[in-house]
Amino acid sequence: MSESQGGPAGDSVESRNDAGADGSERDPPADDPSDESGEETVSSKDTKEVIMEATFRALSKHGYKDLRMRDIGEEMDLTRQVIHYHFDGKYDLMSSFLEHIIDQYEGSVVVDGDADPRTELRARVDQCLFGPEFEEFSHWDRMKVYHELYTYAQNDGEHREVFNEHYDRIRGSIVEVVEEGIEEGVFRDVDAERMGQLVTDVIHAARGRRISLGHEDAPEEARKAMDEFIFESLERTE
Repeated sequence: MSESQGGPAGDSVESRNDAGADGSERDPPADDPSDESGEETVSSKDTKEVIMEATFRALSKHGYKDLRMRDIGEEMDLTRQVIHYHFDGKYDLMSSFLEHIIDQYEGSVVVDGDADPRTELRARVDQCLFGPEFEEFSHWDRMKVYHELYTYAQNDGEHREVFNEHYDRIRGSIVEVVEEGIEEGVFRDVDAERMGQLVTDVIHAARGRRISLGHEDAPEEARKAMDEFIFESLERTE
C-alpha cells in the first residue's frame, strides 16, 4: 500500500519514541491516560478501545481509501494527539484495528460445550452467517468493514497473513467438529479437512455476495443449501 508507513502526507506523524535523547522516559501527552500530573482519566486499554470504536465509525463513513487520521479524531472526544501517541500513523492503527475486530468477532462465537456435533456444526455456521450481534453496529456493519480490509489485503503481505490466520482458525473449528462427529459415529467417514474447507468457503462466498452485490438473501440461501447438500450428506445412515 502506498500509505503503508503512515498514511497521507497531511496525516503523517513522526514515529513516537519511548525515551528522550538522554535515555530518560519521555513525558506522555496531556491527554494520555498515563499522565500523572492531574486527575486520572481512563486506562491505556480503555483509551485504545475508544480509538478502535472511533476507527470503526470513521471507516464506516469514509471507507479505507479515503480515511484520514483526522476523520478518526472527529469520531471521539479525545484529541487526535492521543491517537498519535498510541499509533505510528494510519498503517499502524489499521493493523491494530484489524486484529481488534477479528479478536472481537472470534471472542463472540459461543457454542454450548455440551452440544452434540450436529448442533455445534450448525451453530458455528449460523454464527458466521448471521451473527453474533454487538451493542454498537450490527453484524453486517462489521462485516462491511472487515470485507473492505480483506479486499485491500491482496496488496499487503502483513494484513494478508492476519486474514489467513483468521481463516485457518475458522476452518479449523469446522474441521474439529466434523472429526468429532466422525469419531462419535454420527457423521460419515469423510475427509474432515476438505469438508471444513468447503463449509468455510461457502460461508465466505455468501458473506461476500451479500456485502459486495447487495444480495440480502445470500446468507439464508447458503444456509438452506448447506442443510440440503452438506449437513444431510454428512449424516451416517447405517
